[in-house]
Amino acid sequence: MQTLPFQKPGRFYRGNLHTHSTESDGRFTPQQVVELYRNQGYDFLSLTDHFSPQWDFQITDTSELGGDGLTTIIGAELHTPGLASGAPWHIVAVGLPLEFAATSANETGPELAARAAAAGAFVGVAHPAWYGLLPDEARSLEAAHAIEVYNETCKLLNDAGDSWYLADMLLAEGRRLTAYAADDMHGTLDGRPDAFGAWVWVRAESSDPQALRDALKAGDYYSSQGPLIHDISLDDGGISVACSPASAIYVTGRAERSYRLHGHGLLEARFPIDLFENSYCRVTVVDEAGKRAWSNPIWLS
Repeated sequence: MQTLPFQKPGRFYRGNLHTHSTESDGRFTPQQVVELYRNQGYDFLSLTDHFSPQWDFQITDTSELGGDGLTTIIGAELHTPGLASGAPWHIVAVGLPLEFAATSANETGPELAARAAAAGAFVGVAHPAWYGLLPDEARSLEAAHAIEVYNETCKLLNDAGDSWYLADMLLAEGRRLTAYAADDMHGTLDGRPDAFGAWVWVRAESSDPQALRDALKAGDYYSSQGPLIHDISLDDGGISVACSPASAIYVTGRAERSYRLHGHGLLEARFPIDLFENSYCRVTVVDEAGKRAWSNPIWLS
């Protein structure tokens, strides 16, 4: 049974793992983007501009833009051709070196993900629902640490922001991936801001980029659109959840296996874990506005 982050040393830091600027197809300069998130109270940010020939394979250097309570982590959204749909791969890499080499003409998506992971990055499968990533294509990314299970911009673009179905499919097969949410901020969409719609809370002993990256790789985080998960704990008798006021608390696992509690102003819940033995479960908290927070998968084998 895995150790959950809520009892680990340190505290939770709020951050965004998927963001764009004018260095690729974003509306705001890197300086403006960092300032936006700093003013919104974020603790860290990874500016993941598109790493592709269109933008000369540049990685946006934000190392001098942090401070005043906001840590920046060097990152990029990596692309290479090869999907059945004809679209390029979309792979988020947080914690890349600035000298990360350009993709070659024949580098595959799995090879690119493996190279980013070998360089030290936290590797995520970006917004798979948005562009119809096939299950076999997702399976081939063996170096990925996580699935991007919610993307605010993709929700606004084509109502395909939720990728939990793909994540649960891979989890049911035994793939021990984690799951993060992000806003994928570009600036505005049809005049509507696409920032601050979803983020991660990472448990670490400091906001140093290395500490945050290590915590992400270890799965010491949860994702949210607003609700807070204060604690999740396990014992032989069950699973306990404490959270900000909620209208529903779910514990779900493979197929239809689930427990739930509905109400108003719910602050805690406790459920058995018998349905999830030798498999996994995950917690979802829903507030009165329909906003969600999601734990990472919790493995009970």
